[in-house]
Amino acid sequence: MSACTSTEDRIPRTPTAELRPEEFLRALYHFHGRALLQFAARRLQGDWHRAEDLLQEVAIRALRHAGELDPTTDSARPWLFTVLRNLVIDDLRARQARPAETGDPELAHPQVSDDVDHMLTSQVLFEALWDLQPRQREVLLHVHYLGRSVNQTALVLGVPPGTVKSRTFYASRALREALYSRGLYADGRYRDAG
Repeated sequence: MSACTSTEDRIPRTPTAELRPEEFLRALYHFHGRALLQFAARRLQGDWHRAEDLLQEVAIRALRHAGELDPTTDSARPWLFTVLRNLVIDDLRARQARPAETGDPELAHPQVSDDVDHMLTSQVLFEALWDLQPRQREVLLHVHYLGRSVNQTALVLGVPPGTVKSRTFYASRALREALYSRGLYADGRYRDAG
């Protein structure tokens, strides 16, 4: 018995040729997966995702040679490590042969605005405004749409400036809730429907 496996680690032995593919792969990963993965990750400068991909390729190739390999013993390790080493070298060479991939952060999430999007947002805003009380809608139109100051709005509406401030606060909050309930965020984006 090898030094790496104890009697409780051994899978009940079926001749290797008789192992079903899932049993063969389970045994391969159980006995050799961690060592192979660490080896690949070290060679790939800590890129665990690429190491996992290469380990899967080793497993596929080992499965093709299931009649010759016993995944429950250390005798399969030299073959497995040789295949993995060659795959790592091939992967590194392939990555060096092509230019480095760079991403433009602005292209990752392009903000495309068109007339239809603007029209839909305007329609949602218009509908949300009609959810407000008439006094709230009136104060928002004066302060935000007409660009009047609190004092100017107070003079036009004939109410104290404190009342304009209060109505503006509550109207803004009610409008934000009405827009959110319609699926529109503060920055003009719609929530994902899914």
